Amino acid sequence: MSGARRGRLSGRSRVRDVTGEQPPWQQPRMRFDPLRAVSDDELESIHLASLRVLSETGIDFLDDTARQQLADAGCDVDGDRVRFDPELVLQLVSTAPSEFTLHAPNPDRDLHIGGDVITYTSVASPPFVTGLGRDRRDGNRDDYRNLLKLGQSLNVVHTVAGYPVEPMDLHPSVRHLHATHDMLTLSDKVPFVYSLSRQRNQDAIEMTRLARGVDDDTMSTQPSLYSVINASTPLRYDTVMLHGIQEMSARNQCIVITPFTLAGAMAPVTVAGALVLQNAEALAGIAYTQVVRPGAPVIYGGFTSNVDMRSGAPAFGTPEYWKACLIGGQLARRYGVPYRSSNVNASNSVDSQSATESTIAVWGAVMGGVNLLLHGTGWLEGGLLTSFEKFVIDADLLNMVTAMLQPVTIDDAALAVEAIAEVGPAGHFFGTQHTQDRYATEHFQPMVSKWSNFEMWDEEGRIESHQRAETLARALIDAHVEPPMAPERRAGLDEFVARRVADGGVETDY
Repeated sequence: MSGARRGRLSGRSRVRDVTGEQPPWQQPRMRFDPLRAVSDDELESIHLASLRVLSETGIDFLDDTARQQLADAGCDVDGDRVRFDPELVLQLVSTAPSEFTLHAPNPDRDLHIGGDVITYTSVASPPFVTGLGRDRRDGNRDDYRNLLKLGQSLNVVHTVAGYPVEPMDLHPSVRHLHATHDMLTLSDKVPFVYSLSRQRNQDAIEMTRLARGVDDDTMSTQPSLYSVINASTPLRYDTVMLHGIQEMSARNQCIVITPFTLAGAMAPVTVAGALVLQNAEALAGIAYTQVVRPGAPVIYGGFTSNVDMRSGAPAFGTPEYWKACLIGGQLARRYGVPYRSSNVNASNSVDSQSATESTIAVWGAVMGGVNLLLHGTGWLEGGLLTSFEKFVIDADLLNMVTAMLQPVTIDDAALAVEAIAEVGPAGHFFGTQHTQDRYATEHFQPMVSKWSNFEMWDEEGRIESHQRAETLARALIDAHVEPPMAPERRAGLDEFVARRVADGGVETDY
């Protein structure tokens, strides 16, 4: 695509369209009954098998404090291995809240988690990035900041779920400080922290508190950031993950417990067996958050998929993933906790594979009753690659899902009997007052797609979707405005980061 052509496109109304006429900020609601992929009896079989795994085989907790806390709560501890009595598991899980609020630096961006409400996040954690006219490259702070700006400008992206690409040019000892500072100053949406050491969690909690301008007691009563805790499948929680639960749950911050169960590799090859393992690990993690602090906010995360048995490579957006999304939602509802799933694909480029697999993944998650859709925009290559163009294309997909979830208006005006009589046989409705009053708001208008016939294509219409997506991504980044922050809050945040960087951040091996 030539620079001249790109200039003509960016100078058109597209900037206004994507920044001023995209759908408004809203959290969609699931207005249908979630799909049930298995019967109640079959779901109970998965549940009981999971409890049997926890009571007979057990799960390793690689932290002395965690093992002592679990022993004090009534678990059987033998070395690293912890075994849970089934009744104790259910008792602990029952104290987790079914719904809660995540408080953003901007109160208008607060998020309701649970119930029938859905939250979309941007992609998180890929080490590589592509797009904006450049090929695949290492993650870096400039692209990281641009992706934050893109997520801030898109209303359908409710929150980050981590670094939308890893800024690898920042040293690991201070990366979390600079990256969290960018997250809190370039966006006013709910932030995220990686649980990679106690100090990183503590720093992020304090930085979020400073950005919100609240005291410690308020932070402990108002969850304001979240972290994903992955089990080291099969049947192990490692030390840094457990420290993350200890730091976050003790301060009443949100934990997303997510086993990473790949059928045929780290989990049984059958979907049912993989889900038994997922559920056992999820229940153990949720239970531990409630040992640390009863009532601490926690989300049941499902991430069961399969691998290509010819290569061992993870596969996403598959029929097996689809089924696991649906059953994962059934399990989360059985325990009365919010449900996390993801928009994922295994494609290496913005192509039909990425679109198909993402659509399957999103549809499985939404119809499974998802509350937190991670990696909602931008994921490619099985999570190794972030794409600016896929970010915008996925935003269109999520906007379509949101529009689909809006209720259909059924009243006398919408039924349009008078308009039908006005047009009569063999007419059309383009010019009727009924159409003129509603055409701009009644139907979804995509950012990327071009709905026109071949004869009406103009120069812009002949451009392929990923090229239009690049133009839109540039326009959204250019339109980004740093959200306001009270001067005293910003000064406190800046001073904290400067002091912690001067202290050396956190210890690393290099």
